[in-house]
Amino acid sequence: MEMVNTVLTIVCKIQPTPEQADKIEATLEGFADACAYTNNAVKPSITSKNAIQAQVYQYIRETYDLSANLAVRVCGRVAANRKTVKHKNKPVSKFSPTSADYDSRIFSYREKEQTVSLTLVGGRERFLLEIGNYQIGKLKGRKPTSAQLCKHRDGQYYIHIQIKNKAPKPQKTKKVIGVDLGRTDIAVTSENHSFSGKQVNEIRDKFARVRKQIQHKASKGTRSSRRKCRQLQKRLSGKERRFQTWVNHNVSKAIVESAKSQGAVIALEDLTGIRERTNLQPRSKTEKRRSNNWAFYQLREFIQYKALEAGVKVIFVNPRYTSQTCHQCLHIHPIKGKSYRSRKRYKCGACGWNGDADFNGSMMIKLLGQSVTLPGGSYLSCSLTDIVQGY
Repeated sequence: MEMVNTVLTIVCKIQPTPEQADKIEATLEGFADACAYTNNAVKPSITSKNAIQAQVYQYIRETYDLSANLAVRVCGRVAANRKTVKHKNKPVSKFSPTSADYDSRIFSYREKEQTVSLTLVGGRERFLLEIGNYQIGKLKGRKPTSAQLCKHRDGQYYIHIQIKNKAPKPQKTKKVIGVDLGRTDIAVTSENHSFSGKQVNEIRDKFARVRKQIQHKASKGTRSSRRKCRQLQKRLSGKERRFQTWVNHNVSKAIVESAKSQGAVIALEDLTGIRERTNLQPRSKTEKRRSNNWAFYQLREFIQYKALEAGVKVIFVNPRYTSQTCHQCLHIHPIKGKSYRSRKRYKCGACGWNGDADFNGSMMIKLLGQSVTLPGGSYLSCSLTDIVQGY
């Protein structure tokens, strides 16, 4: 069985001198320009790094003043971006001068000095890392071979060091835990463990009110006040994004730890394209904002990578009718367009089960997951249906 690698990214701040900052800016600009040229010069259907490199490598070296390996990384970036967006049927349109990729030939880390060395336009430079105990602990004894030089929205420079680990062998499957993701409760599991979204919604509504006040002030202010409002909006956006990340980390950690302790598989709904589908439904602006602003994709990604590190398997099931079907008797409302679910409550008209609608959804996800991972059981058989012979 082929071993899977997990990748942990350690974000470390660097403090370049003014001269080094100029070299970083030139490198980021050259890298982005070379990516843009490569993307335009090579047919969109070509996604192989080697095929792209064969066509543009020499021109990149001669035109953008990048080292040989940075030119190779340009081709790799374009190839990777094309593969990522291929399923969306949307071409890669823009490359911003905010990051550049590095491998072991043009990047090195020294643990004793807590420094990194990077090849830039104009030569090799060494930078002291501004890091805390968390980063020091994760980098201890490691010899990373890849990284990304980044300029964040705050205008500061960071090196994203990538640490590769062998993922443990998946544990033996004993049971399935279904997880229903939502907005009222961020997540509800089939173990009846819920992560309330009440406090989250209150904080996000507060962010929305402050943002509205800032926008109103900016629309009537001077040029100077508009600039200050934009800066405040940027800080506010970063604060809200960090809050979402913190919540998603905690929720995903709890779900994965529970699954690991029980030897369970985590079953999630395959919600690809859910945002586009739900936005077609008639809802208020507030409801759309609350649904669209939460990083559900991030939460799903956090669950996946934490599970991989813990040896917990994650499967995705079809979300069709999971919120409308009663997990007790597997019935749905017989009239098209109607449902036994009303907001957070579910009352089945067939068997009479009454309870939390999201818990019911998580149980349905669990049953679907069991039918895939634990075959042989009668998980989806209906106990209320009588099959009469002879009719």
